[in-house]
Amino acid sequence: QVQLVESGGGLVQAGGSLRLSCAASVMIFSISAMGWYRQAPGKQRELVATITSGDTTAYADSVKGRFTISKDNAKGAWYLQMNNLKPEDTAVYYCYEHIGRIEHLGQGTQVTVSH
Repeated sequence: QVQLVESGGGLVQAGGSLRLSCAASVMIFSISAMGWYRQAPGKQRELVATITSGDTTAYADSVKGRFTISKDNAKGAWYLQMNNLKPEDTAVYYCYEHIGRIEHLGQGTQVTVSH
């Protein structure tokens, strides 16, 4: 059974930084794409960042220039470096992976940005 384990959320002041990590229980080479969603209360889930097995990255417009996604194939993990955080970044962040047409989600980690 595929498992994704997230870590790194927390409370930070506006302008601060956090780094989220996601570790997969399967070989990362079998994953075609991985990344992060977020969902704020009362809002739809938003795709924040994605990275493919070929290292192509993409970002939501709202986080471009502030967030960076990366992966470590040897560790079977990927990361979301979040800089210059804003209160509107407050949400539960979920890591995901795509293996073929199947999507797996992590359990979610809360990120709260205070004014």
